[in-house]
Amino acid sequence: MNDIFEGLVAAALLVVTLDADLVDITLRSLQVTMTALVVASAIAIPLGTWLAIRRFRYRRVVIAVMNALMGLPPVVVGLIVYILLSRAGPFGVLGLLFTPTAMIIAQVIIITPLIASITHQAMRDLWAEYHDLLISLNTNRRQRIAALVWDGRRTLLTASLAGFGRAIGEVGAIMIVGGNIENATRVLTTAIALETGKGDFALALGLGFVLIALALVVNLSIHWLSRTEREGRW
Repeated sequence: MNDIFEGLVAAALLVVTLDADLVDITLRSLQVTMTALVVASAIAIPLGTWLAIRRFRYRRVVIAVMNALMGLPPVVVGLIVYILLSRAGPFGVLGLLFTPTAMIIAQVIIITPLIASITHQAMRDLWAEYHDLLISLNTNRRQRIAALVWDGRRTLLTASLAGFGRAIGEVGAIMIVGGNIENATRVLTTAIALETGKGDFALALGLGFVLIALALVVNLSIHWLSRTEREGRW
């Protein structure tokens, strides 16, 4: 209980005093996670919607693989990205290893299948409902995808929030490809792991409470911006 109380006090002091290290780590966490979320959503939402309306020979196999990738171990993703970006790897010449870009790449790989799977399930139900109408209007595939995405935007927002939640709490892959370098690639989760290893449980708990508060603020802000509670859809 003393560690928890000290963690609360430490977190409050860090936030109230706007500790420079905390601000730097928090901003970097948001930068990496939000960038990965935007890229992953740009890939996953059209992909999931396309799989819902398109019929082709190996569609079920593709969907099964996509769902299986949701459980892909993050440390394995980190290892693969590390190998690809290392000096001996095919993309080593880019010099991306141990940079925020490498962390973003790892997070995109981790959360894209999750967002795509949730999108596919939601769009499949919408497509069953709007199939006849969209076909009768002689819409092309791009128009159908746009119509489904717009009508299912609240469900897609939930899918993106799920991706954000997984990305902001990721530590394994981030530690491998980012290296937890101070003032360069250190984020909240890797800082928590570091402080725990050093035995500074109060600071680790403080950072953990900041991470939880950050996730809550982002989720509540998106709900407020989408005005779901005003339309009786909370």
